[in-house]
Amino acid sequence: MRYDNSAKEKLRGGGVILGIFITIPSPEIVEISALAGFDFVLLDAEHGPISPESAYPMILAAEAHGVPAYARIGQKDRQVILKFLDLGIAGVMIPQVNTAEAAEEAVAAMKYGPRGARGLAGGRTFDYGLGDAPKDIVPRLNKRVLSIVQFEHIDALDQLDAIIATPDLDVLFVGPNDLAQSMGYPGQPGHPEVQALIDQVAARTKGSGVALGTVAADSAANLAQIERGFQMVVSNAPTLFARAARELIDSVH
Repeated sequence: MRYDNSAKEKLRGGGVILGIFITIPSPEIVEISALAGFDFVLLDAEHGPISPESAYPMILAAEAHGVPAYARIGQKDRQVILKFLDLGIAGVMIPQVNTAEAAEEAVAAMKYGPRGARGLAGGRTFDYGLGDAPKDIVPRLNKRVLSIVQFEHIDALDQLDAIIATPDLDVLFVGPNDLAQSMGYPGQPGHPEVQALIDQVAARTKGSGVALGTVAADSAANLAQIERGFQMVVSNAPTLFARAARELIDSVH
């Protein structure tokens, strides 16, 4: 298994990383995304049919192209997080993290002791016993994992400073759709009040050592979010495909 995480290294060096949400269980989409030049792929196991079983060949496809695969995991269950990590996921995104306690639990589930409580067993993560000693691999795996929690509910605002103070938290990822819904504006992530709150979150997070992440629908939106201070920007694979397909059809008919 690979123990590097090129996108995390780029992010920690102050760079911007571009990724793609993949909701369809398809190693081919992973390969296409890697070949297209995305810094990472983000397997969406919250919204969509991706399971640990279907994620495994997708992870292998990403590794084959030197691109880290991350996963958004809807269940805040340590065992589910553990299973994805043991398959080779290089980063975990946990949605709806509204308290400092929830942020700490999320990060702890991603790390081996003494920092965390990730279960330790043989298998792929330890090269099936054919590589270095586990005691030497554990620090590499702890360093490798990109820890991401989502800010996507108004209730998290009061706890924001405590959340971003969580040790070993790498990214605060703003989810504008659920955030808008929690503010009483479902389906309106562009509402001025929602955008003003996102600006507030961004301002309070800058300088904390925690990177900011969010979503963007197209190239213009990607550039706008980067200008706004976001370092991790993720587009959606089905949306990109659908828009490209519609553009082709509209240009012909």
